[in-house]
Amino acid sequence: MQYLHDLDIAKDDDVYPPSEDSILLVESFDVRQGERVLEIGCGSGIVSIHCALNGAEVSCGDINPKAVALARRNAEANGARLNVRETDIYSAFPERYDTVIFNLPYLPVEEEGLLAKAWSGGEDGMGPLPELLEKAPEHLLPGGRVIVVVSSLMDQEKLDDLLKGRAVKELGKLPLFFEVLRVLEIDF
Repeated sequence: MQYLHDLDIAKDDDVYPPSEDSILLVESFDVRQGERVLEIGCGSGIVSIHCALNGAEVSCGDINPKAVALARRNAEANGARLNVRETDIYSAFPERYDTVIFNLPYLPVEEEGLLAKAWSGGEDGMGPLPELLEKAPEHLLPGGRVIVVVSSLMDQEKLDDLLKGRAVKELGKLPLFFEVLRVLEIDF
């Protein structure tokens, strides 16, 4: 998809704002008309809004209630239809989807607070990725996919072990001064 820089996106100090990783994620994949998309960790809603404006049927959620409210407000401001719920990974989404997206917390730090949940991936940076992939088959339609952002700062051995035996394709890559971000598509 093409990233739309002219969207009306409000911000909140307790919600992860659209950043380089958000732009990379949006620009790394496309959606089909009517594709059922679930975004976990939606933050401001920027990725979900792009998906909806490109014809997908989008549900999204975040563990941060302020992010849920902000995503709803931003969707409305941009004419995007989103089904937004407060959730911890899949807890509020029993439905099945074609695509599950997560710009997950991947930094190898252990920090507390609403905003820190957006980047704090624990000691190894893996955060909720193992649970996301383990439970994905229960939430994906046949032929479904999971799209995630990963960082070179994550424990690469653990990441490789988690992805071993899975059909993984790199959709995008962004070298930054302190890390390299990659967008991965994992087929199920």
